[in-house]
Amino acid sequence: MTNKSGSALALAALGIVYGDIGTSPLYAFEQVFSAGVHSVPVSQESVLGVLSLFFWSLMLIVTLKYVFFIMRADNEGEGGIMALMALALNKVRDHSPYRVWISILGLMGAAFFYGDGVITPAISVLSAVEGLELISPKLKDMVIPISIAILCLLFWSQRKGTAKIGLFFGPIMLVWFVVIGLLGLWSIIQQPIVLLAINPLYAIEFVSRHDLLSFFALGSVVLCLTGAEALYADMGHFGPHPIRIMWIRLVFPALLLNYFGQGALLLTQPSALSNLFYLMAPGVLQTPMIVLATLATVIASQAVISGVFSMTRQAIQLGFMPRVQILQTSAHEIGQIYLPFVNYVLAVVVVGLILIFQTSNALGSAYGIAVTGTMLITDFLAISVAIKVWNWPRWRAVSGAMLFVVIDTLFFSANALKFIDGGWMPILLSILMLTVMSSWNRGRSLVEKQIHSEAVSLSDFLANKVTDETPRAEGTAIYLAADWQKAPIALRRTFHHFGVIHKQVAILGVSYELSPYIKEESRVTIIHCDKGFLRMQVKCGFMEKVSLPEILKLHWPESMKSDLNPVSYFGYRLVITQEGKRGMHPWRKQLFRFMYRNAQHPSEAFNVPVADSMSVSIRVTI
Repeated sequence: MTNKSGSALALAALGIVYGDIGTSPLYAFEQVFSAGVHSVPVSQESVLGVLSLFFWSLMLIVTLKYVFFIMRADNEGEGGIMALMALALNKVRDHSPYRVWISILGLMGAAFFYGDGVITPAISVLSAVEGLELISPKLKDMVIPISIAILCLLFWSQRKGTAKIGLFFGPIMLVWFVVIGLLGLWSIIQQPIVLLAINPLYAIEFVSRHDLLSFFALGSVVLCLTGAEALYADMGHFGPHPIRIMWIRLVFPALLLNYFGQGALLLTQPSALSNLFYLMAPGVLQTPMIVLATLATVIASQAVISGVFSMTRQAIQLGFMPRVQILQTSAHEIGQIYLPFVNYVLAVVVVGLILIFQTSNALGSAYGIAVTGTMLITDFLAISVAIKVWNWPRWRAVSGAMLFVVIDTLFFSANALKFIDGGWMPILLSILMLTVMSSWNRGRSLVEKQIHSEAVSLSDFLANKVTDETPRAEGTAIYLAADWQKAPIALRRTFHHFGVIHKQVAILGVSYELSPYIKEESRVTIIHCDKGFLRMQVKCGFMEKVSLPEILKLHWPESMKSDLNPVSYFGYRLVITQEGKRGMHPWRKQLFRFMYRNAQHPSEAFNVPVADSMSVSIRVTI
């Protein structure tokens, strides 16, 4: 990699990866001292103690844990909760109890990530627009309408993709970090005593003196870590090196300067607590800062929305979510996708959150649980990877992660105390998502079990049903099958009704592996059978978009291409009925049926031409 290309990649990483954690100064430090009855009183001792907690939280959790440790746990270059879960599962036997626990942790982490994904756009944009109150108190009533308008425009623009606007993300965030760093530095010069907070003794003394109040304060301190998971989740787009470089050289110093600058301003001017971030800037610069902050929060929101899209696609392809329409918004970047249904749901929930909570301070109470829940689960999954993938001794993996587990547990526990004040929202969202993912996965297992019990081997079907006298239609038939070694129900039904079989018949199974990408040379396995039949298995990574016509065109055997056209695709559509409580509770069966009826058909997901495909209805009882 040349220096020029490395710099461009680092700048792009700055725009995509650091938007969330980079806009935390808008609300994080202020939240500690304005959290209602649990607010920390303003004094030199408390300001230095809180700043010390901020410094060491960023140092230990972001720098040490994520940047230098967790980012080593890449799944062929990809990161994030689902990729981490897949990496751990890849080394565990199919029927091992250990596999169940890893899956549960992964699903819980994904559920918390969805909670983070809806709160981040709301709190980020709302906190930026609240700066309008500094221009004129009369604009206070416009904060919510303007925030909703900005977010609606953001969600509307998703269909157009982020390729073009993404070119501006890096430079804008570069300006953002330079500006917030300089503002913080100017305040520090006025009150340099805040630099003493680098000493961890101030954090220890603060916690020991304030007891329960310091525990509540941790629930707000954790807001400085929002977006830390993005460093790991977006690793596949840029690689670890550019992300580490930008954190160490720019983002970390800029954040520290700004937080310490806010602390310095609070010591000098306690009345500035009403809007610490914007009041660091001279009056003439406050309006430009509001514009810049709004742009930065839109970028932060965009990064989280894109992360939710990617997470959903991974969950679909790993079998934990029903298929929904996925549109590729870039011909060059596979990671740039748009999910219309998910985008619509996100927009509705985000706008609903703003209408319910009204202010960024109120949303801050709801924010921490989702963030800390994801971080804590990442700890346990990382321990599993260290043991199963890196072959670390169990004692070494557990003891090495224990510091992070203790810290993240404290953060999570502190935020759990905010349940009534708003913490119920991410918990509710996480429970809903966990229910959806587990019900879909369990329902799929029950359906596949029944279909498998009625399956007929392809060799028996060929021996007993297909003879030399069997009429053969021109062209090739592709039968999509859950098990490529069996005669699909669609094949048996069409033969039963029409008594005709195509000259060439391929039984094609698509399997998603626990790897993000599959090498082209190992993508397709073909086994030739008698009487013009062949079995094909197409392997796909959970980050890949599948187009069966393109794959077949590339991998179809040369000796059989003469009869390749016309090509007809046959699939099946299940008609699901339920019976009793066997296998799954009736209400979860109803949920699964609802999701299946509204899920995208496999032929659409695999980009099969509608004019060349047919579906057979099959009744299944679960």
